[in-house]
Amino acid sequence: MTIVLIAILLYLAAAGLLVANVRRDRGPGRTWLVLAAIGVGLHAAAHLLAWRGTGGADMHFFAALSLVGLGMAALTTIVGASGRMRALGVVVFPLAALALGGYQAYGHVPPEPLGWRLQLHAWTALLAYATLAIAALLALMLWLQERGLRRREFHGWLRALPPLVELETLLFRTIGVGFVLLTATLLTGALFVENMFAQHLAHKTVLSVLSWLAFGGLLLGRWRYGWRGAVAVRWTLAAMALLVLAFFGSKFVLELVLHRTS
Repeated sequence: MTIVLIAILLYLAAAGLLVANVRRDRGPGRTWLVLAAIGVGLHAAAHLLAWRGTGGADMHFFAALSLVGLGMAALTTIVGASGRMRALGVVVFPLAALALGGYQAYGHVPPEPLGWRLQLHAWTALLAYATLAIAALLALMLWLQERGLRRREFHGWLRALPPLVELETLLFRTIGVGFVLLTATLLTGALFVENMFAQHLAHKTVLSVLSWLAFGGLLLGRWRYGWRGAVAVRWTLAAMALLVLAFFGSKFVLELVLHRTS
């Protein structure tokens, strides 16, 4: 509990420093990075200690939500160290803290026995969701930045974001990485998951494939037609909504409403 509480406080402190520096219109320094990095380490340690107590990695709803939050926080910290994505920490770090708090309060479910193949599928899926969730946040930042520029509203948060072209490039690079991971997730699922309908996975698969098609269509449109701006934002958010429904929506219904394993 102490590790979890310290991690949550560090996440919130890192986000608070980023917000304060934006309001004061000055550089963010490195203190936020140190706090965030320690928070990520403690977040991971909390899961490892819990898994040691339960005898394996837990992939149920709150555990999965916390792991995706951990992945998002780690990606934000690593890339934000170069100054390119640190503004995401204002949103990502509180989300990671909230997810970790939910895991501490409602998680720690005894794990299901999984072979290395299913574990590979599960970990690839979590990494794909974390990467594409970052892409969705980048899309929102792009939308806010474009709207602010159109309205000539030059707030402090606008100056804290990367330049518009750089932000758009970063968005599509992130989508590209996430698309590769999502492709690997679907392939490992097709190869290693048996009795899909008996395990109540059909709806998850259909929604995941639709999300994959949407992300793939966006990347194709970017390459072939130069899609950008509002079109990229709409496609990204729609594809991410399908992915959230596929994974966390289905997990919520199956595990918390119907009390079945997914």
